[in-house]
This record gives sequence, C-alpha cells and structure tokens, in this order.
Amino acid sequence: MKSKLFIISTLIATNIFANSIDFNMAQKDTKRVSPTSSTELLSFNSSVKDAMKSVVNISAKRHVNAMENFPLQMFNDPIFKRFFGDQFGNQFQQSRIQRSLGSGVILSKDGYVVTNNHVIENAEEIIVTIGDDPTEYNAKVIGKDADSDIAVIKIEGNNFEPIKIGYSNSLKIGDIIFALGNPFGIGSTVTQGIISALNKNKVGINRYENFIQTDASINPGNSGGALIDSRGALIGINSAIISKSGGNDGIGFAIPVAMVKDVVEKLIKDGKVTRGYLGVVIGDLDKRLTRIYNHKKGALILDISPDTPAEKYGLKRGDLIYSIDNKAVKDRADLQNIIASFKPNQKISLQIERDKKNYTFNIVLGNRDGLIVSTANNGKFLGGLRLAELDTNMMAKFRINRNIKGVLITEVEPKSKAEKVGFQPGDVIVQIEDMEIESFVNMQQAIRKYNNKHKRVYVNRYGQTILLVIK
Repeated sequence: MKSKLFIISTLIATNIFANSIDFNMAQKDTKRVSPTSSTELLSFNSSVKDAMKSVVNISAKRHVNAMENFPLQMFNDPIFKRFFGDQFGNQFQQSRIQRSLGSGVILSKDGYVVTNNHVIENAEEIIVTIGDDPTEYNAKVIGKDADSDIAVIKIEGNNFEPIKIGYSNSLKIGDIIFALGNPFGIGSTVTQGIISALNKNKVGINRYENFIQTDASINPGNSGGALIDSRGALIGINSAIISKSGGNDGIGFAIPVAMVKDVVEKLIKDGKVTRGYLGVVIGDLDKRLTRIYNHKKGALILDISPDTPAEKYGLKRGDLIYSIDNKAVKDRADLQNIIASFKPNQKISLQIERDKKNYTFNIVLGNRDGLIVSTANNGKFLGGLRLAELDTNMMAKFRINRNIKGVLITEVEPKSKAEKVGFQPGDVIVQIEDMEIESFVNMQQAIRKYNNKHKRVYVNRYGQTILLVIK
C-alpha cells in the first residue's frame, strides 16, 4: 500500500499585539553531552515537566452537512429524485456537529496560544483545557494562516505558564527531541525521538514548507502540540505525519519555531499574515540545467505573470535567482519562503544569472492579498471561497491533473453563499464569463470586470467541467 499523508488531529487559532509574549530565545551557545559514568542517569524529567505545563488540549466543533463533499446538484437531479425522492436527499443534507481534538502551546501569561490552522479551521466553538486540569476555557480566534498552517487563539486569564522559546536555526540532525500533545484525546503525553532531517519541503502539506522531520511518535491529536529540545525549549509545532495507516510510522513533521515566531507576531498584530509577492512561476535546477548555469543552486524562473513586480522590473524566463539581499537561495522552496518573509511594498535586491552573467535587480514587492478582491462580507472570494495558486504541491494534495490550468479552491466557508451554489474544495476555476483563468491576476481582472453581477463560473471537478452561477 502506498504511504498517505495525514494532517494530524484537527481543529485552534483580533486585536492588539500581546507585549506580554516573550520571544527572547534560550541560550544560543550550548553543549551537547551524554552520561560519563555508571552513577549517572540520563533523564529529562525536569525539562519536560516544565514544558508540559504550557501544552493545552483543544476541542473544536462545527456544523457540517452530512454529505458535505457531495455535489448539491446531485440531489436536485430529476433522475435522482425519481428513484430516491426529496426526503432522501433532505436527510443527507441535514446539518450535524463535527467534533475534533488537537493540541496547542501557551506563549504568554495572558493566554495567547499557538496551534495549527487545520486544528481550528471553520470551528464555531473552541474549548481549551490545560494538562490534566478539567477547567475549561472558551477560546477566541485571534488570527490564522492557512499557507503556513499556523493559528493563534486566546483564553482569558493572567497566570498561565508560557513555554520557553528555543532556536530552530541551530538544530542538528541527531539531536534528541520530545513531542508533547494530546494524541487521540487521551490527555497530555510525551514521546521521544531525534531530529531525522531539517529543511524538508515538497511534502505537499502547506504552501510554505520548511519542516523539521522527526521519528518521535506523533499521532492524531498531536497537531498543534510542542516539539521541544532536551532543555524543554520549543523548537517547533507538530503538524503532520506520513503514514500507511494513519498511525505513527516514524515520519513526523513540525513547523520550525523561527517560522512560528514570525507568523504569530503578524497574526497577533494584524489578525492575518500579509506577504510580499514577486509574480513568477519557478522551478528547481536539475542535472541537465546545471550544465548551462554557472551557479549550481538557485530558483529558475519558468514564467512571468502579467502586471506583477517581476514583469515591471524586467525579470525574464530563464533567469536564475541565486540570492536575495545577499542571502543564498538554494531552490524553489527556498525562494518562496524568503519572498514570503518580506512585506508588500518592501524593496529587495535580487541577484540573478542571465546568459552566464550576473545581474542585480532592485524590486519593490507587490501584495499577494491584493490579487484577490473579495466581494463577500466574510472576506473570502465569491461569497466564501479561499483560493490558492495551482503549484506542484497543491496538485498532488488535491489529485489534480497536471494539464489543468486555473485557480484552486482550497476551502469553502460552511453555510456560505458559495457552498449553497455548489462550490467544493478541490474545484479549479478555469473561466469566469468570457475570461479564461490561469492565475490570480486573471482572477483579479475578472472580479473587477463582473463585480456585483451574476456571473458564470466554470470549474474543473475530477476532470469534468461544471458551470455554477453566483453574484
């Protein structure tokens, strides 16, 4: 059986920046030691004990339709009604409550908690408990970021135990680590392992991937929990596993704390993460391509989107970006993460190779959020859609044919206008009225042209084209 990717556990995530969060790091210069005599016993009880006070259990619930993933048009089909009747379809479309469990980590004394976005996504109620204490806290969502799978929630109080923040940039393969969380809802648990790999990407989980890989036992319910080093300092947030059965197979992934810190600060301050945008389709160098470039590492520009900073400042197909602000770019994922770390309208310096010559381009980044102009009150496109570019990771995650071009629907807001019309996660928008959709830029142009008008939206669903109409 082929291995499958499981996003573990399920559902935590607007006000002002919490000055009480202490992002001062633990001591950077450290020694790695092991027992040196028969009278010594290696134990991490004191470190783990302190960190466990900062790990919470999360219970989230939301209302869903019993047949949420089935096309609504099916129930209105005359042949379906003839054989099954209206009552059958109504029963399947009735709402039910979905409950799920996850974990989170306390960052401040006044109750800011970080977790995975998928743990609290679409949750209508979030309940938090700490360790074995049965006291329940109602949590509110401060901000969430699907692209990094990070969310911040807050519980009321002023005397919580924040975790100590460690360094993820100084980790080494083989370091002993511990995974803390609430697997299967059985309560606080600690498992031990080592760092198996660093800077893992192309896993197909998030848009921005730079995972810590570990063999520590991570199971459903651990999502959003803490990955700590042997001092008890937070080095990552448990996010996903690769498994044949859905249980632990020794391949787990955590979001490094450096990325967590950056996203959390933005979520608490602004309620969202706004990233810089360049406007290029990029790829990696393979063995054949390294023969025609002087630089052997970098991100290769395959295409330039119209009306973007890349086009405005003169980037071209075939350019190899090997450095940004004198920071080396190793590959496609590296470029994507570095660009995302900058803010819109921020000026950066790109070092590129073109025709075996080196050039420097000073570019002012655009705003990725500005590519989608929302017409919905809830801040999502077309009455409740969250969209993403069709890249290799998204195609693999949603099993989309590589020949399809368009913009991917990754999320449909429950009970929204878009859900009632019949949009589904995994649909690819390929055309709006007479405008073909191949990129966010096309989408932006179509929205502006047909704003506040009823419009025909063509989507590709499992290889078939479906027509939906929405205002």
